Amino acid sequence: MTEKASLLRRIPKVDALLERVERHEDLRALSRPLLVEVVRGVVDRHRAALAAGESTDVEALFGEAGFASAVRAAAARVLRRKHRGVVNATGILLHTGLGRAPLSAAAVDAARDAARYAVVEVDPDTGERDLRENRIAALLCELTGAEAATVVNNNAAACLLTLRALSEGRDAIIARGEQVEIGGGFRMPDVMAASGCGMVEVGTTNRTYASDYEAAITERTALLLKIHTSNFRVVGFTHAPAEEELAALARSRGVRYVHDLGSGMLRPVPVSPLEDEPSVRASVEAGADVVMFSGDKLLCGPQAGLIVGRRECIDRVRSHPLYRAVRPGKLDLASLEATLLAWRRAPEGLPALPLYEMLGRDRETLDAMAGRVAAGLDGLPGVRATCVDTEGFLGSGSAPVRRVASRAVALEVAGASPDRLADALRRGDRRVYARIDGDRVLLDVRTVFDEEVEPLLESVAAAVAARKEEP
Repeated sequence: MTEKASLLRRIPKVDALLERVERHEDLRALSRPLLVEVVRGVVDRHRAALAAGESTDVEALFGEAGFASAVRAAAARVLRRKHRGVVNATGILLHTGLGRAPLSAAAVDAARDAARYAVVEVDPDTGERDLRENRIAALLCELTGAEAATVVNNNAAACLLTLRALSEGRDAIIARGEQVEIGGGFRMPDVMAASGCGMVEVGTTNRTYASDYEAAITERTALLLKIHTSNFRVVGFTHAPAEEELAALARSRGVRYVHDLGSGMLRPVPVSPLEDEPSVRASVEAGADVVMFSGDKLLCGPQAGLIVGRRECIDRVRSHPLYRAVRPGKLDLASLEATLLAWRRAPEGLPALPLYEMLGRDRETLDAMAGRVAAGLDGLPGVRATCVDTEGFLGSGSAPVRRVASRAVALEVAGASPDRLADALRRGDRRVYARIDGDRVLLDVRTVFDEEVEPLLESVAAAVAARKEEP
């Protein structure tokens, strides 16, 4: 028998190990199925370590004190919340995987305040039953100039519900170059089919004219549908009709003009790279019957689908039976209200919202943040931290090809590949998401909050230590 096989034969049976760990009061308090799962997981990891030659000390791995400690740590990992805060050092401001727009402090406070009992479907002045989105609708109308508004749980739902309510099984005309697919397999032709409306495509991939829409209108046409191609760009020999042309055509032919704006720029803001991003208010002013957009992108609120436009259209959408299935909950309503109030307080210029604060950081501010991070890492053994120029992205289907100049700290750690270092940062207690660039890890400071610098430094130190402890 080989030495390795001899070591593996000395591993105690799972039942015996369970009996040992149940002597510990804190572990005995865990549910039996959870304890069994954790114990088996620890046994499998320790067995793999012995088989790989990473350890030969069976007693240290499976002795009562050591094994109980390993089970305790494993149980803590299993019970740890997945949906918790991270440090975003990727330079991607609207990172889909990290929850898109970070909420403002006011929006976080509003959600916390509404977490128990809260005003949702009651009028506090009269005590009578009320529509849950009335406050949101009033703010949206004020901010966009629309006659009416409503809100659902995301923009995909807003699109599906609006098409379902307004098409009534008839056709929607869409430009061939706007049949987009966004993340998660959300494809406009599939959504249109699911809504029950027929899709009539017009124009070519790069050039579509108002006359193309006009020629396609029949008695089956319910609406003209425009989709903001926010997650890609067609450049060169291109043409698309102005919104005013489509709105006028729709009115003259007795159909509706619906715009899925997606990214949710409420009004123009003076910050790069968004100077020419189309806005909700501009679309309403151009004559759109309905405009749909996201709450968690350029609006900077929680996940939501906002629908604004003519009262008759919004009433149809709001009264559709499907509405109840996609309406938002109280936490989203509370944080969305706080976000819209931030826009209301800033009729011009940048609203006091984290995304716009990050976009508005100048070179001096970025230099100072990067220098602070690099200085904090100075002295860590085997670590080289250098301030470098870099480019981030707006991300998440909102002008993704428009880069954002930034500053980053480039990390190189002796004996640790960029992949392994990034993995250790991501798995740490204070999870840090970074970007890999060649043979180094970049910590882009544009997407790091000022109060996150110290936790970021602690996470890097812990990741470096963990790398050095590995065989």
